[in-house]
Amino acid sequence: MENSEKTEVVLLACGSFNPITNMHLRLFELAKDYMNGTGKYEVIKGIISPVGDAYKKKGLISAHHRVIMAELATKNSKWLEVDTWESLQQDWIETATVLRHHQEKLEASSCDHQQDSPVLERPGRKRKWAEQRQDFSQKKSLEQTKTKGVPKVKLLCGADFLESFGVPNLWKGEDITKIVGDYGLICVTRAGNDAQKFIYESDVLWKHQNNIHLVNEWITNDISSTKIRRALRRGQSIRYLVPDLVQEYIEKHSLYSSESEERNVGVILAPLQRKTAEADT
Repeated sequence: MENSEKTEVVLLACGSFNPITNMHLRLFELAKDYMNGTGKYEVIKGIISPVGDAYKKKGLISAHHRVIMAELATKNSKWLEVDTWESLQQDWIETATVLRHHQEKLEASSCDHQQDSPVLERPGRKRKWAEQRQDFSQKKSLEQTKTKGVPKVKLLCGADFLESFGVPNLWKGEDITKIVGDYGLICVTRAGNDAQKFIYESDVLWKHQNNIHLVNEWITNDISSTKIRRALRRGQSIRYLVPDLVQEYIEKHSLYSSESEERNVGVILAPLQRKTAEADT
């Protein structure tokens, strides 16, 4: 299949990245290899979108530091980038809204690119003819924008994220439908994981199973941000678990400690707060 026939894909990973680890970066590489290997897709970019402070997760340090660490981790990447829009929002933003933001951003960029293309006048023709042709061309390109030529944003996640859909009151049903139906999931899972079973047991996920891509992680890697923070609290080395620049930044600013782990203790997670507030109204 020629590149022109492949669907261009932008991988979006949302999360705490508290801190970002080598495993987070590996998720992107695994997903890219899988999607490109299908012959139907071409991954053109990966976006890391750290959650804002309003998420109120236990031990969540300032988004300012988490964004900088993510930028340091992707400094030498040719296709990964960090987006700060979500982290800068005063209130917590649902994942479905973040996906829509990036899809609309791609569509707007495509429109701008197509409208900027010059239309040359033919010799001996009137200017009015050229203007009419340009107007028609722009209208036609706008109509085709959402169906052709615009990369598709898909959410990149791990199996634990997929299974979080089953946590009571954590997700809105309509948001799950939007995520898997309108955008799609690329879920990196390990051999023997029950991700497929979880999809089978969910009517919504089963309905949109063709838009959920399960990627097996054959070279297992058990690195997690939680374990990184635990090692740091205990004064243990995290070298080779996070990018060197991230390790240096953590050490320079003494970011993780027993005190930082107590941040937001006793505070209800933002999605649960919102769900409770909506139920009371």
